[in-house]
Amino acid sequence: MCAAAWLPAWNIALAATAPDTNHAPGRSTYRAPYAAVQPNIDGIADDPAWDQAEWRELKHRWLGPDYSPDDFQGRYKVVWSGSRLYLLAEIVDDVLIDTHRDPLQQYWDDDCLEIFLDEDFSGGNHQYNHNAFAYHFSLDNRAIDIGTDETARDYTAHVESNWKQTGNKLIWEVAIDVYTDAYVDDADDNIPANLAPGKVLGLMVAYCDNDGSELRENFIGSEFVPGKQRDRGWIDAGVFGRLILTDSSE
Repeated sequence: MCAAAWLPAWNIALAATAPDTNHAPGRSTYRAPYAAVQPNIDGIADDPAWDQAEWRELKHRWLGPDYSPDDFQGRYKVVWSGSRLYLLAEIVDDVLIDTHRDPLQQYWDDDCLEIFLDEDFSGGNHQYNHNAFAYHFSLDNRAIDIGTDETARDYTAHVESNWKQTGNKLIWEVAIDVYTDAYVDDADDNIPANLAPGKVLGLMVAYCDNDGSELRENFIGSEFVPGKQRDRGWIDAGVFGRLILTDSSE
């Protein structure tokens, strides 16, 4: 007999409405459709799979002063297939900067696309563990995050990344193998999670914008982050949004 069969009705209702203490209030929900044919990661947004997905804006300023639409605009969409998420970002950025040539040094201070991913939408701390990942995609298509040894590591083997400039826009396509919190750095037997309709993940997308300074001038993301420390996504998976995988565009 399952536990719910003998629980009082009021207890079941209480459990269903219990507050989510692992996530900040007001998290958004995005539904990612299944891609029967996976997109080619070539920086050209002509794959039929993208037609199924809805755009979501990067509009929440976490760090930096006000900016103009010519300086920055961003939006993204997501589909999935197998063990991978596929993300298309469309970015307007009037100046592209990649001055820190060592990919493990100040990678957040160059222009970069950042994708925060929590495989089981559990929330919580992920600063020096793999409860979640915060992939920083550089202009040379590397993916950097902090490992369990508390140092920056190159996780490019988890991803495919490619972007092209079209007019005043960057078209950036990314595919990511999704790993659970059981991932072990330097192990050779890590296996990506299998994805399926109905699975819920944590997702947040952001862009670090630098127009020529030693440090990034702006940090703009897809989620509203409450409180004074709005750039805490690299530590706190509780500020990620909810990503629901569906079997269609519905």
